[in-house]
Amino acid sequence: MSFKCPLCMRIFSQRFAYTQHAQKCLKNVEVEVEEDDDNNDSEKYSSEMDTRSNLSSEYENDKVEVDDDNDVQNMSFDSIGSAISEMSLEDSNFENILDSSEEPEIFEEPKNLNTKTCTEFPNDAYKDLMLLVTKYKINNKGGNEIIRFFNKHSNLTESPLPKNIEQGRAFMNNMKFSNLEFSKVLITKHEDKDYFLYYQNLIQCIKNILTVPDITQNFALSYENYEYNRESIYSEQNTGKWWKTTQESLPTGSKLLSIILYSDATTTDTLGKSQLHPIYITLGNIPIWRRNKQDAKQLLGYLPILEAANKDLVRDTFHKSLRHLLEPIILLKDGIDLFINNENTWFYPRVSTIIADWPEAASFCLVYKSSNSNLPCHSCLVKRENLANIDLSVNDVILRTHDEMRKNFENDTQRSVCIESVHNFFWDLPNINIYLATVPDRMHHLDLGLFRYQIIFTCDILKSQHVNGNKLVEEVDRRLAAIPRFPGIKIFSNGLQSIARLTASEYRSLMKVMIFVIDNLYDENNNEVDNFVNNDDLTKLYEYWNEMYILSRYEEFSESDLEKFNDAIHRWARMFVKAFKFVSPSNLKLPKLHSWLLRTIKRQAISIRMSQHSVNPAKTPRTCKFSARLFEFSLQDANTFFNEKKDSVDNKMQTGFARFISCLDSYLDLLDGFTIIGETRINIYGSVTLENGAIMRATNRYHNKVWFSDIAISMDSEESNDYISDKGLCYGQALLLAEVLTDPPLNLALIQCYRVYTWCRSHSTPI
Repeated sequence: MSFKCPLCMRIFSQRFAYTQHAQKCLKNVEVEVEEDDDNNDSEKYSSEMDTRSNLSSEYENDKVEVDDDNDVQNMSFDSIGSAISEMSLEDSNFENILDSSEEPEIFEEPKNLNTKTCTEFPNDAYKDLMLLVTKYKINNKGGNEIIRFFNKHSNLTESPLPKNIEQGRAFMNNMKFSNLEFSKVLITKHEDKDYFLYYQNLIQCIKNILTVPDITQNFALSYENYEYNRESIYSEQNTGKWWKTTQESLPTGSKLLSIILYSDATTTDTLGKSQLHPIYITLGNIPIWRRNKQDAKQLLGYLPILEAANKDLVRDTFHKSLRHLLEPIILLKDGIDLFINNENTWFYPRVSTIIADWPEAASFCLVYKSSNSNLPCHSCLVKRENLANIDLSVNDVILRTHDEMRKNFENDTQRSVCIESVHNFFWDLPNINIYLATVPDRMHHLDLGLFRYQIIFTCDILKSQHVNGNKLVEEVDRRLAAIPRFPGIKIFSNGLQSIARLTASEYRSLMKVMIFVIDNLYDENNNEVDNFVNNDDLTKLYEYWNEMYILSRYEEFSESDLEKFNDAIHRWARMFVKAFKFVSPSNLKLPKLHSWLLRTIKRQAISIRMSQHSVNPAKTPRTCKFSARLFEFSLQDANTFFNEKKDSVDNKMQTGFARFISCLDSYLDLLDGFTIIGETRINIYGSVTLENGAIMRATNRYHNKVWFSDIAISMDSEESNDYISDKGLCYGQALLLAEVLTDPPLNLALIQCYRVYTWCRSHSTPI
């Protein structure tokens, strides 16, 4: 069934749409008639109304059925008028008719969408609409227009969209998703007020990130040593030295999962009276370009903001919250399986980087926040008077370490190294130096930090060394306001008057134009002012800044690029100190300046420390703790037990069973006066943790995989000639891990060294 308008020939599939159109089309015809014959206006209008009234009784409804085009062509103008007239009589409120004609609801709305809790949208169109409205912050009026436009042109019998945006928002508010549910835990109570941590499970956050489409493309799983023209290339995290050393400390076959945390207290109202302290998580395995997108991050939780005079209580609350957030990975002794690129991969999560502004970096490291403290840097022990010293060498920089800071904490000498009297739980985490891992982000460090200082000090220079200094500042404002519009550059119509409220993006726009604003701004030192900064030097300062800033945004660095970057930093810093030392209230004792100056020096110091650590002679690892007991039997029943179990174990363990008694006898022969009796109990374990933290395994089933650790054995000099060795190292594979319950017990590993089987005690290391 279809409906065709005899005036404009449009065809409608629904009666209601047709009648609405007919009403409007009729009005248009009446207007045309008025324009053709103004003199007969009232007569025609009266005749038309009479025609409608007379014909209205001939029709019992307002529907005109059309089976073919001929019927449509034969429809009279009066029949349309009759249909409209009857519709008017049915609606007693004329204003409602006008409303319905202006905003027709053509489709039936989905019913009861917001009366119950749902976990998914009714359909994809509904979902896409609400995502569009939310992403682009479309108001209700604009959203409703989108719905009307869709309903008008979709030609569907029932609209998949909500009746209006208000209904859609109500539906979203009632939705619940397991991956968006927050829990809360009481962290502390102060002055009769409870302080809660609102958080999501960290492991669930990681899984949420990994479910994002295309997020695992180019997902880093191992250390990569990039070289070009015989130079190392550093780009992603897995090209750095931290990744290499951390990966080497993990069990063979496992992968490193790099966790990056970002924390920044945020004002939630325009008056600055309400604050939240969110903390986010992302993964260093994701390439930088992909990691910088919004969907590659997850909100981990909201840290409680404690306002108390007792600063130790504030810091203790902060670290209790962090411990609770990171507890899921602290408890992962054997790693975790994650689904990456259509297969399960065994990972060990490690915190690699914490991005925070300077005050928050001090909170993570538990060092004194004040820049006036004797040792204000959170990563090294530089003294305050050396913060602006650009000539410090590697030997002048003493990096903070967990061992040294813990020693001062335990000896109650915290003040000597300017750390708080609160235990730092990061000391107990593996593969992290919290003092080096906590770094300020580039936005706070450069855009809102050092460049802001540079602008402020420039204005101070202009005011202090010129009689008409205020006029020079006004000239700077005038030049900024005179810059014509150009894509990518913000217009500063008010100059620098609102510098305190500028955003990072606006500061980046200033970087592009300030060199032209400062150039030829004033004359030479005609008044013989002390410590005068000439215009050329001030212009060069902004030139050096831009060169340095461009280098800082490189996506990858070669060794030569790092040298250029280091030179650019020092060239800018020398000019910065020369220009502003005498206008800075603190003589440029700025922690952010010091941290930026010593980026390369710290990298060199870390490299030296790591190389020194690598040449230390390896200590003989000893057993620390057995875990995952597989079997228990007495020595006299060993052969019977092995025959019963041999069909249910891997071939490697079967080989261990076959060689167990003979190798044990050979080992006992080496021990003078040591004997065991037949009733001695023996335990076979799946893994053992050595003194150096390495884990050795010999099991048929670990995360649904067979795992027998590869072993490097440091042979005694007297025995090295009896084995095929590599400079005293003999390589093999663990077959059995046994504990013989004598007094004292014997902790043994049965190792297959090429074609030789031997019991090794206390000098084997997994590789």
